[in-house]
Amino acid sequence: MKTLIQQEQWARREHFAFFGRMSNPMHSLTTQVSCEPAYRYCREHGISFFLHYLHQTLIAVNACDNLRYRVEGDNVVQYDTIHANTTIGRPDHSFGFCPVQFDPDFQQFRTQAEPAMQAVISAGGLCFNEECQRQDVIHFSAIPWVAFEGLTHAYHNGFPDSVPKVSVGKLHQRDGKLVLPVATFAHHGLADAYHIHQFLERLEYGLNHPPCLT
Repeated sequence: MKTLIQQEQWARREHFAFFGRMSNPMHSLTTQVSCEPAYRYCREHGISFFLHYLHQTLIAVNACDNLRYRVEGDNVVQYDTIHANTTIGRPDHSFGFCPVQFDPDFQQFRTQAEPAMQAVISAGGLCFNEECQRQDVIHFSAIPWVAFEGLTHAYHNGFPDSVPKVSVGKLHQRDGKLVLPVATFAHHGLADAYHIHQFLERLEYGLNHPPCLT
């Protein structure tokens, strides 16, 4: 479900008009989030840390109104629920795209995510289909080999893309804490740095309160 935004009364009307004219309206931010409690909990209970932080990412995105906005033609809409289109790596170091449906209950989320991921691992190529072109998603990728401090994405200059992108890097120690690099990309006409801060704050909270997995 989605709601059409009435732009005449919309507080972001001028922001959207200003940044929407740019050939690349996406802005990016890279930071580190602490995650040791969730990592330890996942190891102790045999839970995929990847699935946990993907789930917490979706919880945080869905909690941020601005990250649920999308540009569709001349319109702006707000989706009720945001899912994920994530990259899944294979043993041969290729990857495929995998749509994953969000469920606020982690066990339900894991139940449907695991077979979807396994299907991509067992297949070949990009697995790019109509599901991957949905707008009610984030584009998500894990880069577990690199504790990056900056990141860019390939994009088609002028293509009207408003889907936020989130990438997570290598788990590593910083100042005595386990942290994850997180890079975000969002349409500046729809979300500002403050809204990315809201997302990151909620994500870090989820990664430091692992009992929510029970």
